[in-house]
Amino acid sequence: MRTFSILLSGSLTPTLRLKAQIAGSRVIAADGGMAHAGPLGLEPELWVGDFDSASAELQQTYAHVPREEHPTGKDFTDGELAIEAALARGAERLILVGAMGGQTDQALAHMLLGVRLAGQGIPTLLSSGNEEAHPLLPGTLQLDLPPLSKLSLLPLGGFIGLSLRGVRWPLQNAEIPLGSTRTLSNLALGRVEIELEAGYGVLIAYPEPATL
Repeated sequence: MRTFSILLSGSLTPTLRLKAQIAGSRVIAADGGMAHAGPLGLEPELWVGDFDSASAELQQTYAHVPREEHPTGKDFTDGELAIEAALARGAERLILVGAMGGQTDQALAHMLLGVRLAGQGIPTLLSSGNEEAHPLLPGTLQLDLPPLSKLSLLPLGGFIGLSLRGVRWPLQNAEIPLGSTRTLSNLALGRVEIELEAGYGVLIAYPEPATL
């Protein structure tokens, strides 16, 4: 599966887990997200954006990377434009690096964008290293997390027929309405398995052992 990593300008902790997830992927940077290339040991093939958040030093260091420049007064974020560039190059799976943290509006927009992409048949992982998000749509999701990692399910469109296994507090065929906090702050015990009949949302995981 052709995987592209998109470097966004949110928070980043260059963990071993994240480095393993992006290994072998093609890379496109979105504006100031190029700052993550060095810590992750990546060489992007394209740099997309209006370059209003890329420092002069960053632009000098990566002056050799081909650019796709856009005006500041554009209709879409640099991140979404970088994603479109990846899809145009045949991306079949996306990893949005630096998608979490930073501005709340940007982080939430990235999660909703991830849900939309997953619904279009493009599996999408959002990660900032110590925090990652997985879109949830009707079907089955299996997720490997370190034991005792904290995880929360956000019912952005509500959940119907939600079953959750491999966690401290499992569920079976549950209905979770929009805005409910019932599915927050669970703990992974091994491989996490999720089944969903209808609705959509996001699973947010913190892949570090939690303190009991």
